[in-house]
Amino acid sequence: MDRNAIPFLDLVTPHRELKEELVAVFECALDTAGFIGGPMVEDFEKSFARFCDAQHCFGVSSGTDALRFALIAGGVKQGDVVVTVPNTFIATAEAITQAGARPDFVDVDERTYNMDPEKLREYLQVQCSVDGSTGRLVNKRLGMPVVAVVPVHLYGQPTDMDPILDLAERHNLIVIEDACQAHGAEYFSKQQNRWIKAGSMGRAAAFSFYPGKNLGACGEAGAVTTNDGDIARKIRMLRDHGQAKKYYHDMEGYNGRLDSIQAGILRVKLGHLTAWNEKRRECDRRYQELLGSAHEVIKLPSEPSFAKAVYHLYVVRVQNRDHVQKHLAEANIGTGIHYPIPLHLQKAYSALGYTKGDFAVSERVAAEILSLPMYPGLTYGQQDRIAQQVLNFVCRETSLESSSSPSAHVASLATQDG
Repeated sequence: MDRNAIPFLDLVTPHRELKEELVAVFECALDTAGFIGGPMVEDFEKSFARFCDAQHCFGVSSGTDALRFALIAGGVKQGDVVVTVPNTFIATAEAITQAGARPDFVDVDERTYNMDPEKLREYLQVQCSVDGSTGRLVNKRLGMPVVAVVPVHLYGQPTDMDPILDLAERHNLIVIEDACQAHGAEYFSKQQNRWIKAGSMGRAAAFSFYPGKNLGACGEAGAVTTNDGDIARKIRMLRDHGQAKKYYHDMEGYNGRLDSIQAGILRVKLGHLTAWNEKRRECDRRYQELLGSAHEVIKLPSEPSFAKAVYHLYVVRVQNRDHVQKHLAEANIGTGIHYPIPLHLQKAYSALGYTKGDFAVSERVAAEILSLPMYPGLTYGQQDRIAQQVLNFVCRETSLESSSSPSAHVASLATQDG
């Protein structure tokens, strides 16, 4: 591999830096034979609950399980409708269907790529009506009750939650946050006049600790956070075969526990997460400096005043996205696409009956998004190279004059690398 290559994601360096602490976790598990549950899991759960300003945290086996368990514990069941967005990873919809419900979609805000509260309002007020006999909100087209909303804090950017929570309260819906990419992200609530952590705003929230996440395990792992005592009680049982205590099963549950080694690894990394997130925010500021002058041809992430994003992914929008990606690959710069096909157009959900054009913003975004390298160890010099290559290509494509090309801005900033 080319030593000058810039990977899309660097998972080697942080684990090398934390090697002694991580090996100690493994040694502790060997010495105590504490592989499932126990002090390491409980310590992580308490610590992550504090980090999220939540009363309860339960470690589970994956982010998908976390969202599925949260939905079930919240009362979602067979025949219900749960509203989410089409611009997300498929696990969001999988958790809904695996809870027995039907996913339905509202489009996203073109600036943030998250759920558009106005589109949700329109959905609830136009596509739904109140059943006179039950008082429940029913989707008129489907004839099914709408019971929950799952906003996704995509790419580490918190959704505009105040209007969503307000609509949910008015229509008696539960809100489960998909915070799988938003560890440490914050939202300023005008209603509460304070900053609130992702994972503490809905009835419950799901987190993924897949290795590439801001807080990643060395394998699969996830967690549910909640301030609701009833949901907490149910999650505790759902993840462990429905057990209220050993061999006493109050419900049918799942084998969805977090193992001790992963919990210990996560506890070590949690101590570094705030600093890592700030480094990601610094990388965003650098990208804004390097690429901001080309805003007519490169759309950078937009961070609204209500958001403190943690940049799990750094997603830009460009025309001829595939050509840009190919150019960067030829320059040994890794990239990604998150996500190329909206959920409503995925083959897996063809039975839901959606067609192209149903969610225009998600479809337009999916054709243009490109994820640039983003991780705490990304250097100024690497960002200079990335920006230079992006600008060289898009400026050539748009026939900008070389003398006024924004790429000259990158060259001037490169001298500040130190």
